[in-house]
Amino acid sequence: MKRTVKDLVGIRGKVILLRVDFNVPMDENGKILDTTRIVNALPTIKYLSSKGARIVILSHLGRPKGFEIHKSLWPVAMILMKLLKKRNVDFCNKVIGQEVRDRIANLKEGNVLLLENTRFYDGEEKCDMEFAREIASMGDIFVNDAFGTAHRKNATTYGLARVLPNAVGLLVEKEIENLSVAIQEPKRPFVAVLGGAKVDTKIKILERFIEQADSIIIGGAMAYTFLKAQGINTGASIVDDNCLEIAKNILQKAEEKGINILLPVDHVCVSKSDRKQSVIQSKKLKGDLVGYDIGDETIKLYKKELANAKQIFWNGPMGLFETPAFSEGTFKIAEAIANSKAKTIVGGGDTVSALTQAKLKKKIGFISTGGGASMEFLENGTLPCIDIIQEKIV
Repeated sequence: MKRTVKDLVGIRGKVILLRVDFNVPMDENGKILDTTRIVNALPTIKYLSSKGARIVILSHLGRPKGFEIHKSLWPVAMILMKLLKKRNVDFCNKVIGQEVRDRIANLKEGNVLLLENTRFYDGEEKCDMEFAREIASMGDIFVNDAFGTAHRKNATTYGLARVLPNAVGLLVEKEIENLSVAIQEPKRPFVAVLGGAKVDTKIKILERFIEQADSIIIGGAMAYTFLKAQGINTGASIVDDNCLEIAKNILQKAEEKGINILLPVDHVCVSKSDRKQSVIQSKKLKGDLVGYDIGDETIKLYKKELANAKQIFWNGPMGLFETPAFSEGTFKIAEAIANSKAKTIVGGGDTVSALTQAKLKKKIGFISTGGGASMEFLENGTLPCIDIIQEKIV
């Protein structure tokens, strides 16, 4: 068990370097489109503040090439000031240097200082230890509450933990607890629902679910690679030919283990030549027809499987849900999962976006804040930036 902020004692007056994930979506004018990631960080900030810690927040935003004004964290600071009205929140447009040191020296107990985008500095993504040590020299304890970046060894996610006494924040603690239980002690029947486009990014998690799940539902463009691997027609649909052998092996392993893999039996298609839309059974998916969503029969098949589940994990849409004509499959499956009495866990940005559009987020048991991070955690049982955190002393 990893040490958490609740295990830290005597932190009144201490400078806590808190790494969060404020990588929020912004428009070209710097307006924040979704504050979820900021809100998710509040419990840890408030907890540390209540203990009298002096909190210095670090985060990245986007993938800037050097300093880019439209990727500054200043708009985030303004939102944070509104959300933390009872605490003084300040902003510094640098991460290292004398100005930062002076601002930290003047930081009072319980107050917050947000530093600028860590990716404005080359040393961040390179995990430059000199850069990490310079930041570390300004603090007493490092707390990592940025689960969404815990799979990347950056200076402020991994490097700081190598230098300072450390712990995870409340958000990361919650992620570890929920995702660990999902794999180690699943309620049964356990149904895994996987969608999206690329098979190669889901190979490890598919292999893990063959060991842990009772059945696996596959949708999205990746389904066509599995259908073709079975010798079923896929028309002009997206197929990753490089992964056909891998798909065959996964299907074979599942059969040997007695794990049922469900694939689409009908599809919402568009003809490349005349752009006409139709619903086609798998055996008739030929010529220039491209599948963009699962059809009604597949929806019924998947919903029947989900109805018996006691635990459901979902990652990846069932089709091109961003386009209204191809959104029904994803939204119907989202509805079935949200209304299920099973323990429900969702991970992945596109999947969460679909739930948001369908206004079903509040009906999901647990939504992971990390897309790639949650998948990698489920694959390996840990992440580099969590692995390096000190163990709890029992």
